[in-house]
Amino acid sequence: MLLNLSYNDKQIKEKTEVEVGKAFGIKERFKMGGIGSPKIFITDSSTEINNLLILDNNINSGSIELRPGGIILRFRSLLETYGLIIPWYKLVIYKSNASEYTIYRDRYFVKIKGGSRLNVFIKKLLELKADNSPANFDDPQK
Repeated sequence: MLLNLSYNDKQIKEKTEVEVGKAFGIKERFKMGGIGSPKIFITDSSTEINNLLILDNNINSGSIELRPGGIILRFRSLLETYGLIIPWYKLVIYKSNASEYTIYRDRYFVKIKGGSRLNVFIKKLLELKADNSPANFDDPQK
């Protein structure tokens, strides 16, 4: 779900919390070593996202926030902040080359680049996704 997150709107906040949960508390953030990605650069995207990104001449960049139920991929266009809200069960990530990833949710995709710190963050993201997969909840041995 692609949302405009620029304004403090209760309905948008509720939609986000239903999809990916409330933000982690301060203790959880310290235990995890942070919940935000380093700066990411968007190199390609689906049509809806691309139509927003081409509205200005700035470098297409953003960040990823971890939530208990998924991620929020944020980016800016003009003076607005947009977020691609992706729950764990809809998150698909492909690695293209050394530091380029493509993140999918249904019909939306964003191809991102970053340095070695992005690789470390994606590893943390995938571990959190695996910990929250439905397979871990169905196994009575765990």
